[in-house]
Amino acid sequence: MKVPLLKRRTPPFRIDPDELDRVDIREREAAERSLYRRVRGAARLAAITVWVPASVGFEACLLLVPGTAKIRWTRVIWGVICKLLSLKINVIGRRAGTVGGAKARARGDRPVIYVSNHSSWLDVPVLGTILPSVFVAKGDIEHWPVMGLVSKIGRTIFVSRQRNTTGRERDEMISRLAGGDNLVLFPEGTSSDGSRVLPFMSAFFAIAKPPRLRGVDPQEMGVTFPPGMVPLIQPVSLVYDQLDGLPISKARRPVFAWYGDMDLGPHLWQLVKWRSMRASVLLHPPLDPDDFPSRKSLAQATWRAVTNGAAELRQNEVPAVPEWELKAAGPASVTPGSDKASLDRTRPSFA
Repeated sequence: MKVPLLKRRTPPFRIDPDELDRVDIREREAAERSLYRRVRGAARLAAITVWVPASVGFEACLLLVPGTAKIRWTRVIWGVICKLLSLKINVIGRRAGTVGGAKARARGDRPVIYVSNHSSWLDVPVLGTILPSVFVAKGDIEHWPVMGLVSKIGRTIFVSRQRNTTGRERDEMISRLAGGDNLVLFPEGTSSDGSRVLPFMSAFFAIAKPPRLRGVDPQEMGVTFPPGMVPLIQPVSLVYDQLDGLPISKARRPVFAWYGDMDLGPHLWQLVKWRSMRASVLLHPPLDPDDFPSRKSLAQATWRAVTNGAAELRQNEVPAVPEWELKAAGPASVTPGSDKASLDRTRPSFA
């Protein structure tokens, strides 16, 4: 006999003690993990707060010492910061150029301009660890309370992109390259969300490939290098591809990306609480500016290399290690074996 719907009696709700115990255990574990993450983040921030002033203070003393000691120590500073953040660096390929210095230029080692995509402030310690170079940054950073001083001691070149300062900034970069420094450029002009590479501004390549103006001698513009010493352009693809040992998905990219009007403090605090991270850096074969008819074609070729490499890394693919050799170049006074010196095959200790 079918019981009418209104006369049916639903069983009383019963609380399962075992289920309550399981829920309580999960809540306690989540609270413990949250507490542990906060403690871990605070400990990392404290270590960085101690390390940065001490190491930068020592670097300020090295500025008075000739040679490459300050260049090598800068890499140590960035490498330790990556260690404190538990940020591993996976390097694919090899870099062009040597550590640099006046002696390197005297023996014919060409300067190198490393051109990379830009998605986070983390790009600076990552690239600073594996590339012996000086960063080119926007002029606003020079006036930041703490980072401005640290950047100045790190010999950062600031550019304002104003017409009345273009010549002075260009001359400083040329002087640095000729004097023994390599440069790192972010030709996107700003940081992105990490899911794509923005178009490169060709003006960033004017140092290596000056514009051709009718009736104007390049020497009169101040954009000249000794024969065979025009800077090489090495494209660099940088992607953050692991978080706590797991591959990064599109939803997790904001953990690393720092762009737009995001505040640095909250972004740093959320970042230091993760257990481990990894960045993959793909070093492409260097490009010789003399092989390109214009700076726009040079910028486009560099952008394609960086974009394709970053796309492979974002898809968690393992790109093939680029194979390349530099053609013979340099002044006639180059000593035998200098071509070996111009290709740095050693891997940095922090990579």
